[in-house]
Amino acid sequence: MVSVVVFLGALLLFVGLFNQTIQTAIAYQRHRYLATKCSDLLDNILLNPGYPLDWGTSNCTPTGFGIQDPEFTQYKLSPFSLMRLRSSTGEPVYYPKTDLYYSNITMGHGFLLVPFSEAVNYSTASRLLGTNGTYGFQLTITPIVTVSISEVQSSPLKLAVDVTGAGFPLANAVISYCFITVEATGGAGPYPAYTIEHDTALTDDKGSVVLNFSDVDGEDDSYVLIAYAHTCGLIGVGYYEHVTSEHHYIIPFIDDFGERRVLIAHSYDVHYFGPPVAELSYNATFVLLTEDFTLREMPLENSTGKTGKVNYGEGKPYGVITIPTYNPGLLIITYRKSAVECGVVLMPWGISSTAFPVTFGDDPSGKEWVATDIRQVIVNGIAYQAKLALWSLGGYQVIA
Repeated sequence: MVSVVVFLGALLLFVGLFNQTIQTAIAYQRHRYLATKCSDLLDNILLNPGYPLDWGTSNCTPTGFGIQDPEFTQYKLSPFSLMRLRSSTGEPVYYPKTDLYYSNITMGHGFLLVPFSEAVNYSTASRLLGTNGTYGFQLTITPIVTVSISEVQSSPLKLAVDVTGAGFPLANAVISYCFITVEATGGAGPYPAYTIEHDTALTDDKGSVVLNFSDVDGEDDSYVLIAYAHTCGLIGVGYYEHVTSEHHYIIPFIDDFGERRVLIAHSYDVHYFGPPVAELSYNATFVLLTEDFTLREMPLENSTGKTGKVNYGEGKPYGVITIPTYNPGLLIITYRKSAVECGVVLMPWGISSTAFPVTFGDDPSGKEWVATDIRQVIVNGIAYQAKLALWSLGGYQVIA
């Protein structure tokens, strides 16, 4: 009897250990397959431009999903296809005067607002990639080189530029910068004028440099500094702005990719801060980044629309500007509320112009197992890291 009991106990123990080993093997096989699928899917997204090839610069819904720049090969991505991905991080923005919601990627006074009607959503991308109902994913595109700008002294103005790579400072990096100051009075009649200053600097061993602007008062003047850092083939960009009009400012909305049309809105039409409400005059400029990392102005197609006035709930609902090209650049809009209250806002035309990060897809938090893979990519010369997180929506199964 004792022998039988011992034998049955040993048998049960063996079955339990064997079952645990089988379950571990199944989980390992499943996770290994998921990791392979993640790598293949990431390459599929990054190494094909999708269809039609120009879906990033048009209003059409793609019938094939991919974000590679159609004019290049390898890991070079389209800055406009990335613009059309509906952000999964920023809160959507509702603009009553168009009765539309907009995908929101906003950093300070840098705005990128794309209407939901023209943004590609996660469900569409999942269907085109063949992952809907089987896998969930999240794609993040983040700059490799970080250019951080902070104020060291306000009067006279001194700004510190710090350049870091993947966790380490970039010593001896060349800084090509553009400094724009807003002139609230004079120069452009009823519209705010501006001055642009270009120069270069070199970071020290800690990846830092201090820029001096002796004729600028950091408290009373409105300005923006756009800095491009480049070394050893790596390029990064950052910006820093100061405005003297806290609640009254301009908000640009992308209206039509195919027509390259942008709407100029009053902030009170989006975020009502309470009375009083003042009219804003604005002056818009479009600039391109040249090969020597300076910004070159391009005339706007509808020159009569580059200046104008907007007000909350009154008169013309918004201004309209047409971008003159599909080359990536920056739309710079200076605005004025009064002789002492003014400011400047930026809108990238092409995601790389201000190195905006992109997060697209579902949230991987709380998933049983998430596989990740990364690639180093280039977006219009700016170095980014592409990371894909992938998880299974099904249960455990053996993959033959």
